[in-house]
Amino acid sequence: MSQKNAQKNFSIEFFPPKTPEGAEKLRVTRAKLAELHPRYFSVTFGAGGSTQKGTLDTVLDIRSEGHEAAPHLSCLGSSRESLRAILAQYKDHGIKRLVALRGDLPSGYGAMDISSGEFRYANELVEFIRAETGDWFHIEVAAYPEMHPQAKSPQDDVQRFVSKVKAGANGAITQYFYNADAYFRFVDEAQKLGSAVPVIAGIMPITNYSQLMRFSDMCGTEIPRWIRLKLASYGDDTDSIRAFGLDVVTQLCERLLAGGAPGLHFYTLNQSPATIAIWQRLKL
Repeated sequence: MSQKNAQKNFSIEFFPPKTPEGAEKLRVTRAKLAELHPRYFSVTFGAGGSTQKGTLDTVLDIRSEGHEAAPHLSCLGSSRESLRAILAQYKDHGIKRLVALRGDLPSGYGAMDISSGEFRYANELVEFIRAETGDWFHIEVAAYPEMHPQAKSPQDDVQRFVSKVKAGANGAITQYFYNADAYFRFVDEAQKLGSAVPVIAGIMPITNYSQLMRFSDMCGTEIPRWIRLKLASYGDDTDSIRAFGLDVVTQLCERLLAGGAPGLHFYTLNQSPATIAIWQRLKL
């Protein structure tokens, strides 16, 4: 790792596999990515806790291989009792880092179910974790440089983020984005409202145009017009899409790190080649 990046935080995210074949494939992928020596691997959590056991199993696999692991924990659709049991389980296994999220409701639930549950927002989850476990966990929360798709306004979104920090979060990981200015502006606005935690930039490698558009529509990420048109022009030429995506995302990472971003968090989708290529280009 270059000296200028020595104090920065680089991490990698997986989702829990649903089949034995997927689990074996992820072990191979993880072995390749472990050679990059990330600070930790995080593991996502399904809507309403639907992959709770898969998250725990994957986290324990990562720990058994000698790496730090950070399970995602979502509160929508969860009770205090169930979350208390999950936290105790993670403590028993020596897990020290969590990614605390509001999360998504299982399909079939509506907005009314959010207001009637025990938790509505991620700041309430952070407060609960601190009340139950003190300073045992290092807690990361989510940040949205281009605004959460359900936020009332950009100002409201930043204020909600700061409420998570004041509830006890140690740091944040952003939704992925391709506009560095949005990230820097978000960080500046959060700091003006009292946030002092590091905001790690979430990075999504570009390898598949239709998949990227689908994900971005769901999470509210804007694909800049010039990137979108360039990707569309390649049609089914996957090699050109990946080469172009590698250039775009590497340049984004370079600008973020040069501008003071405290680290990068790679959304791998359980694949290794693109993340490894970007990591090597950045000389991390």
